[in-house]
Amino acid sequence: MVMEGGWLKVLVTGGCGFIGSNLVERLIEEGYDVTVYDNLSSGNLKNIEGLDVKFYNKPYNHLHTSGLEFDVIFHLGIPSSSPMYKENPMLVGEAINDAITILEYAKKRKCKVIYASSSSIYNGNKVPYREDMPIYVTDYYTECRYAIERLAKLYNTLHGVKSVGLRFFSIYGPKEEYKGRYANIISQFLWLMMKDEPPVIFGDGTQTRDFTYVSDVVDALILAMEKEFECEIFNVGTGVAHTFNQVVELLNRKLGKDIKPIYKPNPIKNYVYHTLADTTKAERVLGFKAKIDLETGVSLLIKEYSRKEQQRCS
Repeated sequence: MVMEGGWLKVLVTGGCGFIGSNLVERLIEEGYDVTVYDNLSSGNLKNIEGLDVKFYNKPYNHLHTSGLEFDVIFHLGIPSSSPMYKENPMLVGEAINDAITILEYAKKRKCKVIYASSSSIYNGNKVPYREDMPIYVTDYYTECRYAIERLAKLYNTLHGVKSVGLRFFSIYGPKEEYKGRYANIISQFLWLMMKDEPPVIFGDGTQTRDFTYVSDVVDALILAMEKEFECEIFNVGTGVAHTFNQVVELLNRKLGKDIKPIYKPNPIKNYVYHTLADTTKAERVLGFKAKIDLETGVSLLIKEYSRKEQQRCS
C-alpha cells in the first residue's frame, strides 16, 4: 500500500516477539516502512534478523520525544500469558499505562491503533464465544485486557482515535521459541516430543482450545489495518476446537512416534477448560476467516523446526 509521499509507516510494538515478528516479516514483504519497539522480555532480535526494520529497545514514552511519525500502530507488546500476571500483578498497571501512552501518541499523531486482546477475556462464559458476551471478574490478565479495550473505546469517544482490538485464540506457529514456558501448548508438546520426551497434561486431556495458526492471525491484523473502523472488537480464531489428547495424537502421527503423555492433577484455579470462537462477526465485518486447519498448521510447524534443527546440525 502506497500513501502520498511514500510507503505507509507502521510501528509494531513487541515486534521481536512471536506474533509481532511474524507480522513484521509480512509487512516487510509487502513493502511497508516498519519500526519495531521491543524490550526483548519474551522476544529476541533473531526473530527479525535480516529484515529491513528500525529497532528501538525503549519505553513507549520515548515515542513522544522521538520525532517518529506513523500511520498505523500495531500494539502487540503486551505481556501475553495469564501466569505472568499471577506471578507479578504489577504487570496489570504497567500494561494499562503502556496502552495509554500508545493511545496518547495516536491522539496527537492521528494514527490508527490495532491491538492484541485475548480469548481469555471470555472466562466464565459458555462456548462458542461471541464478542457481545459479558466480561466477568476472573483473573488479573482478563482485567488488564478488558481495561485496554475500554480505554480504546474511551479514546475513540473523546478524541476520535480509531482502533481495532483482536481477541486472539490459542495462537501457535514459528518464532515462538523465546516465549519458553509461556509458549502455546502445541509448541511446548512438539519441542518435548521431538526430543522423545513425554508432554505433561494437567487433567485428563479432554480440555479443548481453538488453536489458530499465526499466519491467519497476521491476515487478521492486516485486514484490520486496511479496512476503516472507528472502534471495533473481533474474535480471531478458527471456529473449531481440539482436545489436548488430539494434539498429542496428531503430533505422534506426524512425527512417526508413539509417546504417551503424563497426566497430572490440574493445580490452576479458574482454569478455562474450553475455548471456541464464534467467528460470525469477524467473517461478516472484518472479512476474516482462518485458512489453516490444525493438521496443516502442525505440519507447517514441524517442517519449520525440522529445518532449523538441520541448520544447527550442519
